[in-house]
Amino acid sequence: MAKILRVNMTDRTAAYEDVPDKYKFLGGRGLTSTIVHDEVDPTCHPLGPNNKIVFAPGIVTGTNAPTSGRVSVGGKSPLTGGIKESNAGTGWSQLVGRLGIKAIIVEGYPTDDGWWGLHITKDGAEFFPADEYTGRGLYEVYPLLFDKFGKKVGIASIGIAGERKYANSGVCFNDIDNRPSRYSGRGGLGAVLGSKHLKFIVVDGEGAPGVEIVNKGLFDQGRKKLTQALRSHDITKPGGGLNSYGTAILVNIINEAGGLPTRNFREGRFEGAAKTSGEAMAELCKTRGGVGTMGHPCHPGCIIQCSNVIPNPDGSELVSVIEYETTWAFGANCGIDDLDVIGKLTWMANNYGMDTIEAGGTIAVAMEAGLAEFGDGKRAIELMEEIGKGTPLGHILGQGAAPTGKVFGVVRVPGVKGQNMPAYEPRAIKGIGMTYAISTM
Repeated sequence: MAKILRVNMTDRTAAYEDVPDKYKFLGGRGLTSTIVHDEVDPTCHPLGPNNKIVFAPGIVTGTNAPTSGRVSVGGKSPLTGGIKESNAGTGWSQLVGRLGIKAIIVEGYPTDDGWWGLHITKDGAEFFPADEYTGRGLYEVYPLLFDKFGKKVGIASIGIAGERKYANSGVCFNDIDNRPSRYSGRGGLGAVLGSKHLKFIVVDGEGAPGVEIVNKGLFDQGRKKLTQALRSHDITKPGGGLNSYGTAILVNIINEAGGLPTRNFREGRFEGAAKTSGEAMAELCKTRGGVGTMGHPCHPGCIIQCSNVIPNPDGSELVSVIEYETTWAFGANCGIDDLDVIGKLTWMANNYGMDTIEAGGTIAVAMEAGLAEFGDGKRAIELMEEIGKGTPLGHILGQGAAPTGKVFGVVRVPGVKGQNMPAYEPRAIKGIGMTYAISTM
């Protein structure tokens, strides 16, 4: 029987509860947003004691249903001030589902300055001190945790951005190769977790009972139909569009439609789009060789496999993964057409625990303010380094595009409800403009 794990950071307790009937058939975004609606005062401060952050796998996550390794993270957003849901693909969620956990609700407020991690197993949940891991990059910290808890655990965490409660801070999860590279990035939910001083949630699925399936025959029938549909569609099949070129296959398509926001949304087409596209990434992997690969899965059981590992010129790993929104944010939106620079900026955002969309949007606004020229990749990297160092300028940039625009008097700030718009120009793609206007973002 599935349970809800309620974690209170005031008294540092973690206890299981029965799932209310009204949540029985909910999972993922439906569940996180409903719990936030039911339990969080809409007038509370996002970083105060009355906000909560909720993690929920999908209703079939943890089964052998294809592409089901998703997790939803929800809370009141420090950026938008409303209900926020941010999603990621990761094996972490599959372990949570197999342990019979419907949702994890983190609430309360710390009474001291200590940082904590939570270790969840089939036998329960225990806290462990995490101060020694703070102030360090996630690419340094994750291997230490896997050495401590074993290579098969899943890790959810915040980086230094979340520790500092930057409004641009996400919740990081490990990928299939245990990199800190899968993000519920949008909305500043890493700052909410940081306000509660919960640095990690480590999940060990050894001996987990698995997901209860009421009618296995019917479930398998549906699973096979979905698998066949995905394996036969030109976009999702092996060797299809997403598998061959990743989500960045959209770069050239959206650019041709005049909907690729360029140089801080000044224009809708980028002359360097082809150099930052999924096709360019595939060619880079082919010519440089080494560890470079397209068709990389973000979690076990994903049959679409739309991620990638981008190589350095010598074939060593530069970063995994550069998605469509990321290559746009650090690319066209900043006027940068160099995949090596985009890859470096992506690695830095992963290392600091930041949303790449908001980070790229912030750099573009900084360029608009005259802190750098559009297209200056070297200066863009220097601006990201300011965030990592926690300098006065870095503190400003870490709060996101809208606060950066206010500080520097920029009038062209492509934000809605305090959050930077993603990689679709609403003046060209009218439907998504309506979404920006009426959605909680």
